[in-house]
Amino acid sequence: MNAVVATQTGLASLDGDKLSALERLADGLGPAELYWIAAWSAARAERAQRGGVLPPTAKAVGDRLTVLYGSQTGQAKRIATQLAARAEATGLSVRLVRADGYAQRDLAKETHLVVVISTQGDAEPPDDARGLVEFILGKRAPKLPGLRYSVLGLGDSSYPQFCAIGRQLDERFAELGGTRLAPLGEADVDVDAVAGPWSERALEQARQALGASTPVARVATLQPVPSRASHTRERPFAASVLDNQAIVARDAGRDIRHVELSLEGSSLHYEPGDALGVWPENPAALVDQWLSVLKLDGEQPVRHDGKELPLRRWLSHERELTRLSRPLIAAVADASGDSELANVLRSDQASRLATLLADQQPIDLWRQHPAAWSAEELVSTLRPQTPRLYSIASSQKAVGDEVHLTGAVVDYLAHGERHWGAASSFIGGAGDDQRLPVFIEENEPFRLPKDASRDVIMIGPGTGVAPFRAFVQERRETGADGRNWLFFGNRQFPRDFLYQIEWQAALRDGSLDRLDLAFSRDGDAKVYVQQRIREQGRELYAWLQDGAHLYVCGDANQMAKDVHAALVDVAVTHGGQSHEQAREWLSALLQQGRYARDVY
Repeated sequence: MNAVVATQTGLASLDGDKLSALERLADGLGPAELYWIAAWSAARAERAQRGGVLPPTAKAVGDRLTVLYGSQTGQAKRIATQLAARAEATGLSVRLVRADGYAQRDLAKETHLVVVISTQGDAEPPDDARGLVEFILGKRAPKLPGLRYSVLGLGDSSYPQFCAIGRQLDERFAELGGTRLAPLGEADVDVDAVAGPWSERALEQARQALGASTPVARVATLQPVPSRASHTRERPFAASVLDNQAIVARDAGRDIRHVELSLEGSSLHYEPGDALGVWPENPAALVDQWLSVLKLDGEQPVRHDGKELPLRRWLSHERELTRLSRPLIAAVADASGDSELANVLRSDQASRLATLLADQQPIDLWRQHPAAWSAEELVSTLRPQTPRLYSIASSQKAVGDEVHLTGAVVDYLAHGERHWGAASSFIGGAGDDQRLPVFIEENEPFRLPKDASRDVIMIGPGTGVAPFRAFVQERRETGADGRNWLFFGNRQFPRDFLYQIEWQAALRDGSLDRLDLAFSRDGDAKVYVQQRIREQGRELYAWLQDGAHLYVCGDANQMAKDVHAALVDVAVTHGGQSHEQAREWLSALLQQGRYARDVY
């Protein structure tokens, strides 16, 4: 019996009350949560069919397995949810919990713990895990002699501190007396390549430790039948381009685009604060550069991982060409025999590595360190292409079956050659006849307050203003009576005041109550949003004390840190707090969900 028939037959057997209860349960759940319920239900049904016995209680199989995750973009949540679903299907009692919903006092009671956590920027934890990570790494953490644990770190080897938070937690749990169920896992942007095998090993060790003997339930028939409504990261929707226009002056020195895409027929739904995932294609000119530098034939067929494609197709659609990573540096150093390049990866050369990662693209490395590469070696060495996430710049209540993006096109000269960004060039150059493969990435921590009477403070310089366009549209459409205050900054007022006409209209119609601007190149002295925050500190602090929610979006490496420091200064100057108290106050706002950041 296939999934559709089974589902229809089962639903027909339910009375009205049971069907209503089922619908209430499923209402608002995403695909991952629904898969989890499906796996749990299938395991329960299979055991009942075998012996008429319901799943054993937690005591029958040992203690509970806690699956804890900290996620900035949704990847850690996805992996943790899938792992929890599989654990449930094997008969384990499982608790799945996001880090900011985890009571710190529970840590001392845990006996079996799996942690899936990402690292952001320069060794920063995700915002939803910041408080818990500080607690575990701090002096108040309890001894954990009875804990058996596993940690999976998610990161990006394009950054110097790859998976740093995962490493720190893994080492700290051991210091506190814990015993590893499975070794630390470190997943790069191709998350599933590591997360899949690691999850299998961690789960098997957990099952053995907890005494579970029930085999994994066969739930394949409960996977959703492909339909136009089930578009995901793995099965994106082809969205047609409705509009693509520059929103900066021609002499601004850069190209920032406003792009509108049609979601008609997709059944995709998003909330303000969510991101749109886009699977990019590398620019044709960049692919030509690679083929020329490496002296390879783009039409040569290459077989890798059971798939055969022309080399040009591998480079244009399947492989990452614009982001340098540690493994790639190591591979080029080995192939070229350049010991100096290899030395950059030593632990005492962190600053040199950071400079290299920030300053160069992979093509620069190949030019500077030539070696003979076959097409097969190249494809197997490069990382798989991954989707890019863009903060959505529209409210679906306002625009219907559309989604809007704001993006800066990466196109510059360096080291004597032209360089491009993959996704930004792909999106920025998309014409009316083009379709972009997209999906929705939920961002639950970055949501408007449920209480519409709460005030909202938004800090979004540059393209970081994108989600706040969605926020203002949403608050207007829903008639929210809380006040809205936007801090925006960019280089020059006449050239790159993004969405200027819309903000001015919002001020007139009352959907925006305050707008503070900072343009860094309009005067002799550079002015940034953090200076405006300090200047307006008294009123900003008063808004926060009255219950306002605070949001920051944009650059993680510098802007977000500078804004955070400015907020600390505001609490010290206008709240009479010490610097330590101010930091704890902001940490508490993060824990409460009243201080949210979408930084990259």
